Amino acid sequence: MSAPKQAISGDNSSPFEHWRAVLIEAVKEVFSMMVGAQLNIPEGDVPSKVADVTGMVGLAGEMCGVLSVRCSKNAAMRIASQMLGVSPAEAASHQSDAVGEISNMVAGNFKAKIDGLQDKCMLSVPTVITGEDYQLHSLAAGDRIELLFIFEGEPLWATLEVRC
Repeated sequence: MSAPKQAISGDNSSPFEHWRAVLIEAVKEVFSMMVGAQLNIPEGDVPSKVADVTGMVGLAGEMCGVLSVRCSKNAAMRIASQMLGVSPAEAASHQSDAVGEISNMVAGNFKAKIDGLQDKCMLSVPTVITGEDYQLHSLAAGDRIELLFIFEGEPLWATLEVRC
């Protein structure tokens, strides 16, 4: 986690254009460190899986918005298994906690990489939603970065919605 920090303000260009790369790096670092997994960005057809577990962390202060991590129930169980070092069966009851914690760590890692944001942006406690048929709608008008990764053959989305 030693990448150069990106400024939240400064020159006339929007910092948002740089945040995509910062978010990619933050997600990959957290998964490498906490899950022991390398994420890939797909280069072709994406496996058709539904995200039925979503972890969300709110950002408030200098940056306002929501960071979310979405994946399938199976991927969430594997994340928990690898984080805890237990079998998938043992990890099943911890999948929501694991996705919530991953969301929190990605948000914290991301804000730490943005110069001037570390002490000026607070994170909420993670919220996790599970189910087979839900949609998330943000009421805040702003910018959105949605990234798709492949985690052990399954899609995993990281989304940052901000209103600076």
